[in-house]
Amino acid sequence: MKKFLNTKVKVILALTVVVAVVMALLGTLGEGSSFPERVVQGIMTPLRAGVNGLTRGAEKVYSYVFKYESLLAENQRLEEQIADMENDARTADTLQRENQRLKELAGLKEEREDFQLVSAYITTWDSNDWTSSFGVAKGTNSGVAEGMVAITAQGEVVGVVSAVGSNWATVTTVLDSSLEISANIASSGYAGMVQGAYTTGAEGMLRMDYLPTDAVIRNNDQVVTAGSTLYPRDLILGYVAEAGFDETGVAKYALLKPAADFENMEQVFILTSYVNE
Repeated sequence: MKKFLNTKVKVILALTVVVAVVMALLGTLGEGSSFPERVVQGIMTPLRAGVNGLTRGAEKVYSYVFKYESLLAENQRLEEQIADMENDARTADTLQRENQRLKELAGLKEEREDFQLVSAYITTWDSNDWTSSFGVAKGTNSGVAEGMVAITAQGEVVGVVSAVGSNWATVTTVLDSSLEISANIASSGYAGMVQGAYTTGAEGMLRMDYLPTDAVIRNNDQVVTAGSTLYPRDLILGYVAEAGFDETGVAKYALLKPAADFENMEQVFILTSYVNE
């Protein structure tokens, strides 16, 4: 389009020069001209009107071409401004979320002064019907080791470091059916084992098994870690969403909604050191 406009401008300029020359010649024919000159003038009069019309048309096209290019430049400038504003808005949202996480983390550290944590942003996800894991850009150089627990700023269990390199690590999440975690229902103390519920057809949920037959289980009861060599006590695993008897009819189970928001997760904290009570 731009090449076409440049060619058009050249044609317009050439026509303008021709018109100027013709107008100059016509201007030399005055009232005292000879008969042949008057004949020529009579012939040229309608041509002069046509030339004047052509000149006005050329001026309009010339004006349009330059206005069009000016509008294109203005449109590009506005698009760049909008892109900058959208980028600033995204940055502001990211900073606001990070600031909120840091506030929550400060509260967690105040409550658990023994926690030593390494912040890590999620870089990749690997999830299917049977497994759930993600990668982070922190590794042994930052003090991360296999078997360490990943949590949120609110102290919610995310998973366990299952592989690690110098500057990377893989975290297998609690949604993965391969992890088993000793847990308690916080309000009653009932003990059981929690793991991902993919294998039982409850994708995205956790399942707590081996609960007592006479256990009274309520919706929204909080389930926390019981404490082990891997998990500190009282980290939040999830909340009871449903309960019933298992396949044997002897023990009860509970389906849990995970406490950690996996769908919107951006950052985790690797627990590198803690005191197990």
